[in-house]
Amino acid sequence: MNSTTLINKFRSGEWPLPDYLRDLENRFAEIEPGVRAFLPEQDRWTRLYREAEDLERRHPDPAHRPPLFGVPIGIKDIFHIDGFETRAGSLLPPEKLGGPEAGTVKHLKAAGALIVGKTVTAEFAYIAPGPTRNPHNPEHTPGGSSSGSAAAVAAGLSVFSLGTQTVGSINRPAAYCGVCGFKPSYGRLPTDGVIPLAPSADHIGWFAADVDGIELAAQTLVPDWKTARIHRRPNLGIPGGAYLDRVIPDARLPFQKTCSALQAKGYVLLDVPVFPDFEEVYRYHHLLVAAEAARVHEDWYRKYKPLYRPETVELVERGFKVSAADLEVARAIRERQRERLAGLMRQHDIDAWISPSATGPAPHGLNSTGDSVMQMPWTQAGVPLLSIPTGFLGGLPIGIQIAGQWAGDETLVRLGQDIESSLAPAQTG
Repeated sequence: MNSTTLINKFRSGEWPLPDYLRDLENRFAEIEPGVRAFLPEQDRWTRLYREAEDLERRHPDPAHRPPLFGVPIGIKDIFHIDGFETRAGSLLPPEKLGGPEAGTVKHLKAAGALIVGKTVTAEFAYIAPGPTRNPHNPEHTPGGSSSGSAAAVAAGLSVFSLGTQTVGSINRPAAYCGVCGFKPSYGRLPTDGVIPLAPSADHIGWFAADVDGIELAAQTLVPDWKTARIHRRPNLGIPGGAYLDRVIPDARLPFQKTCSALQAKGYVLLDVPVFPDFEEVYRYHHLLVAAEAARVHEDWYRKYKPLYRPETVELVERGFKVSAADLEVARAIRERQRERLAGLMRQHDIDAWISPSATGPAPHGLNSTGDSVMQMPWTQAGVPLLSIPTGFLGGLPIGIQIAGQWAGDETLVRLGQDIESSLAPAQTG
């Protein structure tokens, strides 16, 4: 059942909320112990039944129910939610991490969403993984840092989930878990009420089972969202060179098949070298993340260093060594990258860039969240990025991602709907 149909059933009363919650509770009991997408919560279901009853009491008329009436949502545990502790995947005292409720959470509540709970994050949204497992194979990572949010949607434990991305923490776990993930343009959503990692690179985004679900969430989360229209098959740029060389050989053929399937549907695909200085871009983005993370964590780190995990210790210590001058260079490279991408799109009449959404399927093991290199340049430039599953390789999901013009979020999502529809009969892998 697609996202639109499910949400309409909630709003119309065709699927009464108490009945749905009973089904969800049973599914949760069966699946969640093996996936561990959510933080434990005492009396979760008592709370949810009470909130659903209150929602029905306040909105008895289906014709006037809010747009996300009864929709179950997972929220990454770096967002503050009234009534929930924020631990950020860490051992630090939660009372030191708390703060006012995130604006995005307020929007979801006002739209009628039910918060299933906090989802697992890597420590402070970096790379030290939590306990979440990939729903398709529990011996493989779900990706990160928004591990629990991606796994919750993939496992059918939430319809949408909120996450964040500073390098690849939405689009990579979406790829590994076989769901859609969307990172809007930098600055499109405010990040108030969210513990930052690197404020000038942090993006709020979300997961859904399909691109229609991505847009339904956007209509609530982004106040000025306006559904776009497209009047022709888009021109897609393939960013050749050192960037695509990062994809493992086994994953290149499925990507080529996907491109061929799109060409057969009338899309124009153009090979365009995009990142001649890819290694410099890579180095400076990670320098920026380390420097800003060190500044965010300075006070906490001085008091609680023994409680930090080794991966985060290394990040913060590395960040302390970055000079103010080098940080400004890193920020300037980011602006240059955005301008370069926009110029190439104009020059070649490209509507969006298409690439594999990960270097390959989810790696074996739970000690790493995988490689974020395929998202890094798009996140650095702050352009919108949408991941779409396209099939399986070795029993694990793989997919594509499309990147658009900065501030062209609505157009990118509309292109994603068209691409998803075009690929539906021709899944690859």
